[in-house]
Amino acid sequence: MILVTGATGFLGSELALQLVQQDLSIRCIKRNSSVIPAILQSFTTQIEWVEADIMNVFELENALGGITQVYHCAAWVSLKQADKNRMINANVTGTANLVNLCLLNGVRLVHVSSIAAIGQAKPGDLITENHHLDAATEKDGYAISKLESEMEVWRGIAEGLDAVIVSPSLIMGPNAGVGGSGELFETIRKGFKFYTAGSTGLVDVADVAKCMIALMNSDITAERYIINAENWDFKHLTAEIATGFGLQPPSIFASAWMMGLAWRGAALLAAITGKDPLIDKISAQSASMTRNYDNAKIKKAIGVDFKPVSDSIKDVCGRLKLTV
Repeated sequence: MILVTGATGFLGSELALQLVQQDLSIRCIKRNSSVIPAILQSFTTQIEWVEADIMNVFELENALGGITQVYHCAAWVSLKQADKNRMINANVTGTANLVNLCLLNGVRLVHVSSIAAIGQAKPGDLITENHHLDAATEKDGYAISKLESEMEVWRGIAEGLDAVIVSPSLIMGPNAGVGGSGELFETIRKGFKFYTAGSTGLVDVADVAKCMIALMNSDITAERYIINAENWDFKHLTAEIATGFGLQPPSIFASAWMMGLAWRGAALLAAITGKDPLIDKISAQSASMTRNYDNAKIKKAIGVDFKPVSDSIKDVCGRLKLTV
């Protein structure tokens, strides 16, 4: 029996969908307040939904009854500085609870981390699985939470856990809506005119789920893999998205100092309105950084052929065009 945590989220729901499309019966964890995603609502006979909080060991232990494989997709993501410590505690403690129970019950684990938890390469080099984030100097609460969650998995591996870690780049897909990567699409659709000098890795959500399933069904253990299709600079990315909406590409270059003004202004506005800032310091700084990721290791491991990023962008734009 297979358990998926975070199945009400963007990646977790896609993973659950692919599993049930393979005629597998699965169990998914959800909170009492969580809504079952539309793409999973028709699979009432193949998905057993269990209400559980990964911070609650007893609920989690009950959800793991009879389970042999776990995909851990659940994580709290927040840009709010006020959420930083609680987010780190929730993500790390939840992962530790799951690791301990998987160890106790001999369950195989595929853990979803992030490129946020991978360090920076030398200028001109691709970032690989051998680069490591320096927790002592990192300020991004989400990155710290994912790094320390990874450490819990590595701790479990040292104690005998059968596990693999995946670190996806920026995940795109039509079911993201206007959250996560979908927020960038929606911002450009509303007429955003700026681009930055940075770059990042991009990957389709279906490919991330496909890689996770292939790794779970392999004999690979005690490894981590960057899941990345292509590396694009932000000028190219914003232009492609704008074109997908039939708009003129952003044409104003936002330098690092302009981004500095932007996050400070956003922070002030958020303090006044009580709403989330449109951009925070970490995001502003990242937008001007060149970060390109190597996908050679995952390609060698499972022979994956990634969906072209341009096709993913067309799919997302097409879906958002149907929304108001």
